Amino acid sequence: MASYHLSIKSGKRGKAAKHAAYIAREGKHGRADKKEDLIATEHGNLPDWAYGNPSLLWKMADQNERKNGAAYRELEVALPAELAPDQQVALLQAFVNAELPGKPYQLAIHEPIAALGGVKQPHAHIMFSDRKPDGIERTPSQYFKRHNPTNPERGGCKKDSGGKAPEELKNELISRRERWANLQNEFLEANGHPASVDHRSNKDRGIQATAERHLGHVGIKKMTPEERSGYQSKRRSA
Repeated sequence: MASYHLSIKSGKRGKAAKHAAYIAREGKHGRADKKEDLIATEHGNLPDWAYGNPSLLWKMADQNERKNGAAYRELEVALPAELAPDQQVALLQAFVNAELPGKPYQLAIHEPIAALGGVKQPHAHIMFSDRKPDGIERTPSQYFKRHNPTNPERGGCKKDSGGKAPEELKNELISRRERWANLQNEFLEANGHPASVDHRSNKDRGIQATAERHLGHVGIKKMTPEERSGYQSKRRSA
């Protein structure tokens, strides 16, 4: 069974442009040693004033989003290593079209090499604005203002998560995790791979397994060759 991961987080005002540069390996992140794991980048659904320039979207979000508002949200997903790069891109495109219809987004696929085992670990960062364009032309400063339901043209674009209760948002995340698993399995099967993923936890699947401790690059470097071999053997037998 292929590995599964999907997480979502929010970024505060002042963090969006920096994080976009990080995932796109631009600026200080564009050095050869940093950029070598970048496989692909893509963006879409940008407002007219940011057409073709996602970095401008995030800069304006940092400047104009409300003080305690989220300047961006991000989905981080593991990609099936069995799929070729172009198939991974197609998988992400299908996911973004289904999950973020009309929302401005920027994504990047990274493929670092695991410190333990030396295997490729393809994954994607999908940054998006929760403000879905509604056809009303707005300046960048107005775009990020609070939505005005009575007179939409006087306020900013409405946030899709606005007014939703925590329980509703939690249920949406659970459903999204399942849809991401189902979509991966469709692509794996369509491309001739028997591997599959499951969005459920080990507990929900009736699997008794102790959670693996994350060692990180530093922890792995400190291990002796014997310790590395034993750790990998334990992982394979789990």
